[in-house]
Amino acid sequence: QVQLVESGGGLVQPGGSLRLSCAASGRTFRAYTMAWFRQAPGKEREFVTAISMNDGTTYSAASLSGRFGISRDNAKNTVYLQMNSLKPEDTAVYYCAARLGVERISLRHEYEYWGQGTQVTVSS
Repeated sequence: QVQLVESGGGLVQPGGSLRLSCAASGRTFRAYTMAWFRQAPGKEREFVTAISMNDGTTYSAASLSGRFGISRDNAKNTVYLQMNSLKPEDTAVYYCAARLGVERISLRHEYEYWGQGTQVTVSS
């Protein structure tokens, strides 16, 4: 049974940083693409960033202006989301997702597996 478990969310002040983790289990994810999405209250779930577990190629939403970065640890089947210069508008539930392939990478319906999400709140 495939499981994706996110951790690391919490409350952070504007301008601060936070690192989220997503631990995957239940299969070998070397051939998969792992991604982060987020969903703010009253808004659609949106693509944040993704990484190929095979070769480490990353893909990111242009709107983030390089503030967020994704990395992987294949030995631990874990991906990380490093978030810097956080803004109140980054407040959302952040979800980890997994799929095969990289076509239409920002489309959430292309992803096969999802975690339960972790809350990130940016507020003073």
